[in-house]
Amino acid sequence: MLTPEQLDRQYNARAAISDHPRIFERWRVESSAARAVLRCEPDYYFGPSPGESLDLYPAATRNAPLLVFIHGGYWRSLDKQDFSFLAPAFVRAGVTVAMPNYGLAPATSIEEMVRQMLRAFAWMYRTLPQLGIDTRRIVVAGHSAGAHLAAMMLAADWPKWSSDLPRDLLKGAVCVSGIYDLLPLVRAPFLRADLNLDDKTARRVSPVHYRPGLDIPLITAVGADESEEFRRQNRLIGEAWPHCFRRDLPLPGRHHLASVEALGDPAHPLFHATLRLLGKTS
Repeated sequence: MLTPEQLDRQYNARAAISDHPRIFERWRVESSAARAVLRCEPDYYFGPSPGESLDLYPAATRNAPLLVFIHGGYWRSLDKQDFSFLAPAFVRAGVTVAMPNYGLAPATSIEEMVRQMLRAFAWMYRTLPQLGIDTRRIVVAGHSAGAHLAAMMLAADWPKWSSDLPRDLLKGAVCVSGIYDLLPLVRAPFLRADLNLDDKTARRVSPVHYRPGLDIPLITAVGADESEEFRRQNRLIGEAWPHCFRRDLPLPGRHHLASVEALGDPAHPLFHATLRLLGKTS
């Protein structure tokens, strides 16, 4: 068992990336540029709290499939508009992109974040056909904490959440550098105060303790330069859900923040694998 100090070294990804402030600033600049050239419909509200809103980047063609990207930030930081830079390649390929926000810790519990994402997907399934979007082709993607929430959506029993939702509401998931067993975070000092997890609540929000009812395709990826714990977590979800797991895509030379950039890179295999889940060819 890792000590608290070892857990911090393994899971505190920002601390291991000395230039992370510069990376975040570059993301903001690139995201602002993306919103300037794309059609951006910001702040559709899908729930009762101020954090429950999403931005939509529609494709030019009607009946486009929908990629929903859930941002990371250890459930306690960052914003949907920090990741607008991921949208242009998908929009050019004929995919509409939605980017939801959720309430952040410590004000919002991880359990409530999961409920907020359930509300978001239910809202999108019911509402977006009116905007010419094909909600029979929804794929979820997420990075870091967002990959955790994406995995929870893949495990969701949608008709149990609401009787008007289909079991196969999602047609695929792409989880990048995620955490799927939250028990180690209970003892990680740098997160303890914000996440307020104990063993019971950590198990309740850990995707590995659920099993998707359908064999909906799951693709995983993790940076080769990420910590052993992040690489172990990446293996863990594939082992827990063998009926869903399709492939793990290598991300050589990438650390935790660089891993998500591969998703929106039209030259990267991760981008093309995501397009195929959406029923689009490269």
